[in-house]
Amino acid sequence: MCAASSHTAAQPFLKRRIPPFRVDARELDRADALERKQAAQSRGRRLRAALRLSAIAVWVPLSVGFEAVLLLVPGTAKIRWTRVIWGVLCRCLSLKINTIGRRAGGFGGKRARAKGERPVIYISNHSSWLDVPVLGTILPSVFVAKGDIENWPVMGLISKIGRTIFVSRQRNSTGRERDEMISRLAEGDNLVLFPEGTSSDGSRVLPFMSAFFAIAKPPRLRGVDPSEMGETFPSGMTPLIQPVSLVYDRIDGLPIGRARRPVFAWYGDMDLGPHVWQLAQWRSLRASVLLHPPLDPEDFPSRKALAQATWRAVTQGAAQLRQNDVPDAPQWEARLRGPSEESRKREDASDTLDKSRPSFA
Repeated sequence: MCAASSHTAAQPFLKRRIPPFRVDARELDRADALERKQAAQSRGRRLRAALRLSAIAVWVPLSVGFEAVLLLVPGTAKIRWTRVIWGVLCRCLSLKINTIGRRAGGFGGKRARAKGERPVIYISNHSSWLDVPVLGTILPSVFVAKGDIENWPVMGLISKIGRTIFVSRQRNSTGRERDEMISRLAEGDNLVLFPEGTSSDGSRVLPFMSAFFAIAKPPRLRGVDPSEMGETFPSGMTPLIQPVSLVYDRIDGLPIGRARRPVFAWYGDMDLGPHVWQLAQWRSLRASVLLHPPLDPEDFPSRKALAQATWRAVTQGAAQLRQNDVPDAPQWEARLRGPSEESRKREDASDTLDKSRPSFA
C-alpha cells in the first residue's frame, strides 16, 4: 500500500510538461523580408551583368572593326584608338583605375623614334585577364602574349587586330620572336610584358623569368659579336624598363582583403565565361596601378640583375597596395631621349669617314 502510493506520487515528476514552441510573427516577417531583399538583389545583379555584357558585345565588334581600318592609316591613330577601346571596356564593367605616378614613354610612332624618343618596355605583375584592359587604358603600348591565344575563336582575332605580338617560347623560334619585338620597338611601339609567365592568385608576385629581358639586355656570348646576333638597337636608343605594380583593391567602394581577392584573379584551369559573369555582377570595382621609376638596362651588368631589380620594385609596390596603403607618386628623372636620327646618321658618316682615311702611324 505504501509502495503504491509512493509510485502514484512520483508520476507527476516523471511526466513533466514541456511548454509549447511559440513562433514570433515579427521574426517570421523579418526573415521573409530578408529573403525577398536577397532575391531582389540577386535578380538585380543578374540584370546588371546581362546589360553590361550586352554593351560589351556591341562595343567590341564595332571598335575592333574601326581599329582594323586604322591599321591602314600611318601615324599613332591606331595606338590612341586602342586606348579608347580598353577604356570603354573598363567603363562597361564599372572598373575604375587609380593611377599613381607617371609613365615613361609617350605615344611612340616613327616620328618620335626619329626625334630620339627611347622605346619603353612596361613590366607588370599578372593576376587576371583584366590586366590587359586596365594597362591598355593607361599605357599606349602593344601586349606580348603567349602563342595559344592566337588560335582562340574571338580573342585571337581581336588580339591580331590589336597588333599583339605572340610568342611560343620555343628555342627554335626565340631569335625570330626577339627580332620581331626589336623591330616593333624601333618602329615606334612600346611593349607590355608579363615576365611571370602565367597569372597568379593576386596575393603574391611570382619570380620573373630573365629571358623576357633579353630584348633590352641581350645575353653575352663568348666569341660572338653583338652585331651578329640579329637586330639591335642604335646607340643610345636601348629601351627603358618601367616596373608596374597592379592590384585590385576595391569592390563596391570598400577595401578588399585576401578573402575577396579571388573575385578578380583568373589563373590555373579557371573558365573564362563564369569568371566574367560573376565579375560583371558587382556594382563597382577598382584597380590601382603604381608606375615606378624607369630602369636603364645599361646600368645593370646582366639581364638577371635587371630582372631581379624589376621584380623587387613590382613586388614591394604590389605588397603596399594590397595593404591599402596608397603611396605617393614616385619622383624620378631619367634619360628619356637618345640621339635623333639625323645625329645618328652624322655619327655613322663620321665613323665611316674616319675608317676610310689612311693611317700615318
